Amino acid sequence: MTPQVRRPSAVRALTTLLALTAAATIVVELLNWWYAPEQEFGLAVRTGWAMLRSLGFLVLIGHVNRGRVGAKPFGLILAVTTVFAVGRLVVPRQGVPPLPGLLGFAVLSVLCVAVVVLLYRSDAVAGHLVRHRKGLVVEGGTITWREVAPKRPQVTGWLLTGRVAAFTYSPLMLVPALVAGGAVLDGRLAAVPVVLLWFGAGIVVSYLVLFCTAFLMRGRPWARRLLVAITLGVLAVNLPLCWWLLGLDGLIRDGAPLLAAATLTLYSLHRATPTPGAGSR
Repeated sequence: MTPQVRRPSAVRALTTLLALTAAATIVVELLNWWYAPEQEFGLAVRTGWAMLRSLGFLVLIGHVNRGRVGAKPFGLILAVTTVFAVGRLVVPRQGVPPLPGLLGFAVLSVLCVAVVVLLYRSDAVAGHLVRHRKGLVVEGGTITWREVAPKRPQVTGWLLTGRVAAFTYSPLMLVPALVAGGAVLDGRLAAVPVVLLWFGAGIVVSYLVLFCTAFLMRGRPWARRLLVAITLGVLAVNLPLCWWLLGLDGLIRDGAPLLAAATLTLYSLHRATPTPGAGSR
Protein backbone atom coordinates (compact mmCIF):
# COMPACT_ATOMS: atom_id res chain seq x y z
CA MET A 1 0.00 0.00 0.00
CA THR A 2 1.44 3.33 -1.07
CA PRO A 3 1.59 5.85 1.81
CA GLN A 4 -0.46 8.97 1.26
CA VAL A 5 1.65 12.07 0.65
CA ARG A 6 0.80 14.91 3.00
CA ARG A 7 -0.27 18.03 1.15
CA PRO A 8 1.74 21.23 1.69
CA SER A 9 0.51 23.49 4.47
CA ALA A 10 -0.31 26.24 1.93
CA VAL A 11 -2.64 23.86 0.08
CA ARG A 12 -4.38 22.86 3.32
CA ALA A 13 -4.73 26.53 4.22
CA LEU A 14 -6.22 27.22 0.79
CA THR A 15 -8.88 24.52 1.13
CA THR A 16 -9.80 25.83 4.59
CA LEU A 17 -9.98 29.35 3.20
CA LEU A 18 -12.25 28.21 0.37
CA ALA A 19 -14.61 26.51 2.83
CA LEU A 20 -14.77 29.70 4.91
CA THR A 21 -15.45 31.75 1.78
CA ALA A 22 -18.30 29.45 0.77
CA ALA A 23 -19.84 29.79 4.23
CA ALA A 24 -19.30 33.57 4.27
CA THR A 25 -21.08 33.90 0.91
CA ILE A 26 -24.20 32.26 2.33
CA VAL A 27 -24.10 34.28 5.57
CA VAL A 28 -23.66 37.63 3.80
CA GLU A 29 -26.49 36.91 1.38
CA LEU A 30 -28.82 35.93 4.19
CA LEU A 31 -27.91 39.16 5.98
CA ASN A 32 -28.63 41.19 2.85
CA TRP A 33 -31.98 39.46 2.41
CA TRP A 34 -32.89 39.95 6.07
CA TYR A 35 -32.14 43.67 6.07
CA ALA A 36 -33.55 44.40 2.59
CA PRO A 37 -36.46 46.87 2.83
CA GLU A 38 -38.19 45.19 -0.15
CA GLN A 39 -37.80 41.45 -0.65
CA GLU A 40 -39.01 41.42 -4.23
CA PHE A 41 -38.55 38.98 -7.11
CA GLY A 42 -35.43 40.64 -8.53
CA LEU A 43 -33.65 40.53 -5.19
CA ALA A 44 -34.60 36.86 -4.78
CA VAL A 45 -33.11 35.96 -8.18
CA ARG A 46 -29.89 37.86 -7.56
CA THR A 47 -29.59 36.46 -4.04
CA GLY A 48 -30.10 32.90 -5.26
CA TRP A 49 -27.47 33.34 -7.97
CA ALA A 50 -24.98 34.78 -5.48
CA MET A 51 -25.58 31.94 -3.02
CA LEU A 52 -24.97 29.36 -5.78
CA ARG A 53 -21.41 30.60 -5.80
CA SER A 54 -20.90 28.82 -2.49
CA LEU A 55 -21.24 25.59 -4.48
CA GLY A 56 -18.61 26.94 -6.86
CA PHE A 57 -16.15 27.26 -3.99
CA LEU A 58 -16.88 23.68 -2.94
CA VAL A 59 -16.19 22.52 -6.51
CA LEU A 60 -12.97 24.54 -6.42
CA ILE A 61 -11.95 22.69 -3.24
CA GLY A 62 -12.26 19.44 -5.19
CA HIS A 63 -10.07 20.81 -7.98
CA VAL A 64 -7.44 21.96 -5.47
CA ASN A 65 -7.45 18.61 -3.66
CA ARG A 66 -6.88 16.86 -6.98
CA GLY A 67 -4.15 19.32 -7.96
CA ARG A 68 -5.91 20.41 -11.14
CA VAL A 69 -4.24 23.04 -13.33
CA GLY A 70 -7.56 24.74 -14.00
CA ALA A 71 -8.05 25.61 -10.32
CA LYS A 72 -6.17 28.90 -10.73
CA PRO A 73 -8.33 30.58 -13.40
CA PHE A 74 -11.48 29.07 -11.91
CA GLY A 75 -10.61 30.52 -8.51
CA LEU A 76 -9.75 33.93 -9.93
CA ILE A 77 -12.99 34.45 -11.85
CA LEU A 78 -15.04 32.94 -9.01
CA ALA A 79 -13.50 35.34 -6.49
CA VAL A 80 -13.87 38.40 -8.72
CA THR A 81 -17.47 37.74 -9.74
CA THR A 82 -18.44 36.79 -6.16
CA VAL A 83 -17.31 40.18 -4.90
CA PHE A 84 -19.39 41.89 -7.61
CA ALA A 85 -22.40 39.59 -7.18
CA VAL A 86 -22.53 40.13 -3.42
CA GLY A 87 -21.49 43.78 -3.49
CA ARG A 88 -24.34 44.76 -5.78
CA LEU A 89 -26.83 43.54 -3.16
CA VAL A 90 -25.28 45.24 -0.16
CA VAL A 91 -26.33 48.74 -1.25
CA PRO A 92 -30.12 49.21 -1.09
CA ARG A 93 -32.10 51.23 -3.62
CA GLN A 94 -32.50 54.01 -1.07
CA GLY A 95 -30.65 54.93 2.10
CA VAL A 96 -27.39 53.61 3.47
CA PRO A 97 -26.34 49.95 3.64
CA PRO A 98 -26.90 48.18 6.99
CA LEU A 99 -23.75 47.81 9.10
CA PRO A 100 -23.93 43.97 9.36
CA GLY A 101 -24.14 43.73 5.57
CA LEU A 102 -21.17 46.04 5.10
CA LEU A 103 -19.07 44.14 7.64
CA GLY A 104 -20.01 40.83 6.05
CA PHE A 105 -19.12 42.12 2.59
CA ALA A 106 -15.76 43.41 3.89
CA VAL A 107 -14.94 40.01 5.41
CA LEU A 108 -15.97 38.22 2.20
CA SER A 109 -13.84 40.57 0.10
CA VAL A 110 -10.79 39.89 2.28
CA LEU A 111 -11.38 36.14 1.96
CA CYS A 112 -11.65 36.37 -1.83
CA VAL A 113 -8.44 38.42 -2.06
CA ALA A 114 -6.67 35.90 0.17
CA VAL A 115 -7.85 33.06 -2.10
CA VAL A 116 -6.44 34.78 -5.21
CA VAL A 117 -3.15 35.58 -3.45
CA LEU A 118 -2.66 31.96 -2.40
CA LEU A 119 -3.58 30.65 -5.84
CA TYR A 120 -1.21 32.95 -7.71
CA ARG A 121 1.53 33.86 -5.24
CA SER A 122 2.22 30.65 -3.34
CA ASP A 123 5.00 28.47 -4.77
CA ALA A 124 3.72 25.48 -2.82
CA VAL A 125 0.24 25.83 -4.31
CA ALA A 126 1.69 26.33 -7.80
CA GLY A 127 3.73 23.15 -7.40
CA HIS A 128 0.61 21.25 -6.32
CA LEU A 129 -1.71 22.42 -9.11
CA VAL A 130 -0.06 20.55 -11.98
CA ARG A 131 -2.42 17.67 -12.75
CA HIS A 132 -4.82 17.25 -15.64
CA ARG A 133 -8.13 15.43 -15.69
CA LYS A 134 -8.30 11.62 -15.66
CA GLY A 135 -9.75 9.52 -18.45
CA LEU A 136 -9.78 6.08 -20.07
CA VAL A 137 -6.54 5.26 -21.86
CA VAL A 138 -6.10 2.28 -24.19
CA GLU A 139 -2.47 1.21 -24.31
CA GLY A 140 -0.88 -2.13 -25.09
CA GLY A 141 -4.25 -3.84 -25.33
CA THR A 142 -5.28 -2.76 -21.82
CA ILE A 143 -7.66 -0.06 -20.64
CA THR A 144 -6.61 2.06 -17.69
CA TRP A 145 -8.06 5.05 -15.86
CA ARG A 146 -5.32 7.62 -15.41
CA GLU A 147 -4.32 11.21 -15.93
CA VAL A 148 -4.60 12.29 -19.55
CA ALA A 149 -2.33 15.06 -20.82
CA PRO A 150 -4.20 17.29 -23.28
CA LYS A 151 -3.32 16.78 -26.94
CA ARG A 152 -3.64 20.47 -27.67
CA PRO A 153 -0.57 22.74 -27.52
CA GLN A 154 0.57 24.05 -24.16
CA VAL A 155 -1.53 27.07 -23.15
CA THR A 156 -0.76 29.90 -20.78
CA GLY A 157 -2.51 30.60 -17.50
CA TRP A 158 -3.89 33.83 -18.93
CA LEU A 159 -5.51 31.94 -21.78
CA LEU A 160 -7.19 29.59 -19.31
CA THR A 161 -8.32 32.58 -17.29
CA GLY A 162 -9.89 34.20 -20.35
CA ARG A 163 -11.68 30.95 -21.16
CA VAL A 164 -13.15 30.60 -17.66
CA ALA A 165 -14.15 34.27 -17.57
CA ALA A 166 -15.96 33.93 -20.91
CA PHE A 167 -17.96 30.99 -19.57
CA THR A 168 -19.63 33.38 -17.10
CA TYR A 169 -21.22 35.45 -19.88
CA SER A 170 -24.27 33.20 -20.20
CA PRO A 171 -25.32 33.14 -16.52
CA LEU A 172 -24.57 36.86 -16.19
CA MET A 173 -27.04 37.45 -19.04
CA LEU A 174 -29.67 34.99 -17.81
CA VAL A 175 -29.89 36.46 -14.30
CA PRO A 176 -30.95 40.00 -15.40
CA ALA A 177 -33.22 38.43 -18.04
CA LEU A 178 -35.03 36.55 -15.26
CA VAL A 179 -35.21 39.73 -13.19
CA ALA A 180 -36.65 41.58 -16.20
CA GLY A 181 -39.20 38.77 -16.55
CA GLY A 182 -40.49 39.66 -13.11
CA ALA A 183 -40.75 43.30 -14.14
CA VAL A 184 -42.70 42.28 -17.24
CA LEU A 185 -45.21 40.43 -15.08
CA ASP A 186 -45.78 43.67 -13.18
CA GLY A 187 -47.35 45.34 -16.21
CA ARG A 188 -44.79 45.78 -18.99
CA LEU A 189 -46.24 43.11 -21.27
CA ALA A 190 -45.03 44.92 -24.39
CA ALA A 191 -41.48 43.96 -23.44
CA VAL A 192 -42.21 40.19 -23.36
CA PRO A 193 -40.65 39.47 -26.81
CA VAL A 194 -37.51 41.39 -25.86
CA VAL A 195 -37.14 39.50 -22.59
CA LEU A 196 -37.58 36.17 -24.38
CA LEU A 197 -34.97 37.13 -26.96
CA TRP A 198 -32.66 38.27 -24.17
CA PHE A 199 -33.05 34.93 -22.41
CA GLY A 200 -32.50 33.06 -25.67
CA ALA A 201 -29.41 35.11 -26.42
CA GLY A 202 -27.95 34.10 -23.05
CA ILE A 203 -28.36 30.43 -23.97
CA VAL A 204 -26.91 30.91 -27.46
CA VAL A 205 -23.88 32.71 -26.01
CA SER A 206 -23.05 29.66 -23.87
CA TYR A 207 -22.73 27.51 -27.01
CA LEU A 208 -20.80 30.18 -28.90
CA VAL A 209 -18.28 30.49 -26.08
CA LEU A 210 -17.96 26.72 -25.80
CA PHE A 211 -17.25 26.44 -29.53
CA CYS A 212 -14.89 29.40 -29.63
CA THR A 213 -12.80 28.46 -26.58
CA ALA A 214 -12.37 24.88 -27.83
CA PHE A 215 -10.37 26.27 -30.75
CA LEU A 216 -8.84 29.01 -28.60
CA MET A 217 -7.13 26.33 -26.51
CA ARG A 218 -5.69 24.90 -29.71
CA GLY A 219 -4.03 28.19 -30.59
CA ARG A 220 -6.24 29.27 -33.48
CA PRO A 221 -5.81 33.04 -34.04
CA TRP A 222 -9.32 33.37 -35.49
CA ALA A 223 -10.74 32.00 -32.21
CA ARG A 224 -9.18 34.93 -30.34
CA ARG A 225 -10.80 37.39 -32.71
CA LEU A 226 -14.12 35.58 -32.46
CA LEU A 227 -14.05 35.65 -28.66
CA VAL A 228 -13.37 39.40 -28.75
CA ALA A 229 -16.35 39.82 -31.08
CA ILE A 230 -18.56 37.70 -28.79
CA THR A 231 -17.46 39.75 -25.79
CA LEU A 232 -18.26 43.06 -27.47
CA GLY A 233 -21.57 41.67 -28.73
CA VAL A 234 -22.56 40.50 -25.25
CA LEU A 235 -21.84 43.95 -23.82
CA ALA A 236 -23.70 45.65 -26.68
CA VAL A 237 -26.80 43.55 -25.98
CA ASN A 238 -26.77 43.22 -22.21
CA LEU A 239 -25.89 46.72 -21.03
CA PRO A 240 -28.59 48.59 -23.02
CA LEU A 241 -31.23 46.01 -22.03
CA CYS A 242 -30.28 46.35 -18.37
CA TRP A 243 -30.65 50.12 -18.69
CA TRP A 244 -33.97 49.93 -20.53
CA LEU A 245 -35.75 47.19 -18.59
CA LEU A 246 -34.14 47.46 -15.16
CA GLY A 247 -33.09 51.10 -14.97
CA LEU A 248 -29.90 52.55 -13.55
CA ASP A 249 -30.12 50.27 -10.53
CA GLY A 250 -30.22 47.20 -12.78
CA LEU A 251 -27.43 48.52 -14.97
CA ILE A 252 -25.18 48.82 -11.92
CA ARG A 253 -26.23 45.57 -10.23
CA ASP A 254 -26.29 43.36 -13.35
CA GLY A 255 -24.18 45.23 -15.88
CA ALA A 256 -21.14 45.78 -13.65
CA PRO A 257 -20.42 42.04 -13.00
CA LEU A 258 -20.66 41.31 -16.74
CA LEU A 259 -18.42 44.25 -17.53
CA ALA A 260 -15.88 42.93 -15.01
CA ALA A 261 -15.94 39.46 -16.60
CA ALA A 262 -15.60 40.93 -20.10
CA THR A 263 -12.69 43.13 -19.01
CA LEU A 264 -10.93 40.15 -17.46
CA THR A 265 -11.47 38.13 -20.66
CA LEU A 266 -10.08 40.85 -22.93
CA TYR A 267 -7.15 41.53 -20.60
CA SER A 268 -6.36 37.81 -20.42
CA LEU A 269 -6.37 37.54 -24.22
CA HIS A 270 -4.07 40.55 -24.38
CA ARG A 271 -1.65 39.07 -21.83
CA ALA A 272 -1.69 35.54 -23.28
CA THR A 273 1.16 35.13 -25.72
CA PRO A 274 0.35 33.15 -28.88
CA THR A 275 1.41 29.53 -28.65
CA PRO A 276 4.58 28.86 -30.67
CA GLY A 277 3.84 26.56 -33.56
CA ALA A 278 0.08 26.87 -33.14
CA GLY A 279 -2.09 26.53 -36.17
CA SER A 280 -2.78 29.70 -38.05
CA ARG A 281 -5.99 28.55 -39.74
